[in-house]
Amino acid sequence: MRIAIDVMGGDNAPDAILDGALDALDLLAAEDQLVLVGDRAVIEDVVAERGLQGDSRIVIDATTQVIEMSDSPVTAIRAKPDSSIVRIAKLGGRRGLTGDADHCQVIISAGNTGAMVAAAQMSMRRLPGVHRPGIAIVLPTFHGPVVLCDVGANPEPRATHLHQYGQMAAGYAEKMIGIDNPRVALLSIGSEEAKGNSLVKEASVFMKNDPTINYVGFAEGRDLFDGKADVVISEGFTGNVVLKLAEGLAAGLFKTIAAEILVHDPELAARFEPVVKSIYKKHDYHE
Repeated sequence: MRIAIDVMGGDNAPDAILDGALDALDLLAAEDQLVLVGDRAVIEDVVAERGLQGDSRIVIDATTQVIEMSDSPVTAIRAKPDSSIVRIAKLGGRRGLTGDADHCQVIISAGNTGAMVAAAQMSMRRLPGVHRPGIAIVLPTFHGPVVLCDVGANPEPRATHLHQYGQMAAGYAEKMIGIDNPRVALLSIGSEEAKGNSLVKEASVFMKNDPTINYVGFAEGRDLFDGKADVVISEGFTGNVVLKLAEGLAAGLFKTIAAEILVHDPELAARFEPVVKSIYKKHDYHE
């Protein structure tokens, strides 16, 4: 397997990306390859520091441009054709070329999300029947993992796109997380069918008429963490707001709990600290 890594993409790139990628070498088989895409000098320096020169599992694919987090996705792809994001998308999209040794089965980037989505659409294309890409994330909850899709790829979708998100996210929940016949819900402002806007009402009709989806109706925001569904579908604008709200709420709650325990009983706080840290780690979006 060949795994392409965007070394230049991410809040702490390139150092954090390279450290993580090279630390993972021990997990790879001897025949696997790690394709590090980015500034050649930077990559070579870190590889040399680690004493990994000559390791056959490491391949450097040099680029000269970087798409920044603040760049407009489509504009950046056109203006920076030799960027690491554009390159890894091309490496992932060359499977149709018979005998192409450069093809990578996996591509990974922590960089500009919009640019990564756009580059993937251009180079890798979409699956048959998929009109728009969606970004799915897995939320940890007391009742088990919940797949939320879309969280930012498509802020103004059509009802047919939400239906396709339901199919894709349900497939992900079943095959990757191991949830048998996952329950799929549409995020709305109420559980009643009369509530919601025209988008979710129309998407609900598509879901109901699809026998391949275990559709359970509308879900409110609180239902994400209440065990009502295994998969929750939303347009990208609301989905992204929900995601960021959940991230901030989790961090705030754990800080508040820790502070209150410390005020009331410092000795209990010391004993309880490992438990709080363990639970917080499971809900920390950095993790």
